Amino acid sequence: MAKDSYLVGLIGSGIGPSLSPALHEREADRQGLRYLYRLIDLDVLGAAPQAVGELVRAARDLGFDGLNITHPCKQLVLEHLDALSPQAEALGAVNTVVFEADGRAVGHNTDVTGFAASFARGLPDVALERVVQLGAGGAGAAVAHAALTLGAGVVTVVDAVPERAAALATALNGHFGAGRASSAPLDGLPALLADADGVVHATPVGMAAHPGLPFDAALLRAELWIAEVVYRPLETELLRTAREMGCATLDGGGMAVFQAADAFRLFTGREPDSGRMLADIAELAGVVGVSG
Repeated sequence: MAKDSYLVGLIGSGIGPSLSPALHEREADRQGLRYLYRLIDLDVLGAAPQAVGELVRAARDLGFDGLNITHPCKQLVLEHLDALSPQAEALGAVNTVVFEADGRAVGHNTDVTGFAASFARGLPDVALERVVQLGAGGAGAAVAHAALTLGAGVVTVVDAVPERAAALATALNGHFGAGRASSAPLDGLPALLADADGVVHATPVGMAAHPGLPFDAALLRAELWIAEVVYRPLETELLRTAREMGCATLDGGGMAVFQAADAFRLFTGREPDSGRMLADIAELAGVVGVSG
C-alpha cells in the first residue's frame, strides 16, 4: 500500500532562506500527502560539516524517508552512505539521500538532471560548441556534467582555485572522453569569453550575501547566452546586466525546481507537477515569472 505520510529534511550550512521546504510541501499538499520537510542547519546546531554522517544516521533512526544535502556536505556525505546511483558516483557528490525499506542509505544527485531539464526548457536552441563555466565546486561539477550530457562540444572550467578547475576538467574528460573539458586561469577569461557561445555561472557571486558581478560587464556581448545557478535572487546582477546587453539568459529557478521535483519523485515514488512548482518558486521568490 502506498504511503501518504513523509518526513524529509535538508542538511547544510546557512540554509534558513532555503525554498526547498515550501517547494516540496506545496506539491505534497496538492497531492494529498502529509509531508514534513525539516531544515537541519549546521550553523544553528553549532556542528561542523564533518558531522553529516552522524546527522544522516540520526535521521534514519528517527524514521526520516530521505534527506537533501547541500553545501558544504555534498562530498563529505559519500563515505556515510551504503550505495550511490551511477550519476552520484560519477560526480563524487550527493544532494539527495533516500532511506530504503531495507534500511540502506542510497545517495543520488538531482543537480545534474535538474540543470539539464531547466536548460533544455529555457535555452533550447543555443549553440553549445564552446561553453565557459565559472566555478568548479559541488554545483559546478553537476552543471558541467549536465552541459556535456546536453551535447556541449568543449566545456572550459575557470575557478578562483586553479587546481580545483583542473581536477574537474580531468574528471570530466575521464567520464566523457578526452578533449571534452579543459581548465583555464581567471586571467584567461577575457580571451575565452570573446570566443565562447555561452557562459554557465556556478559561483556564489550574485547571491544576496555575495552581491556583484563574477566578471567585468565589458566582457559581455549580445551573442553570448548566460545560464545562472544562483536562484536567490532569481534576477542576479549578472542576469540583469546580460539581458540589458541583449543576451539570452536562464535564471537559477528552473534548476532549483527540477532538482527538487526529481528529489520529490525519489522520496515518494509519485510524479510531481514541475509546472506548478515553477509557479511556486516564482511566487516564493517574489517575481511574476521564471525564465527557466
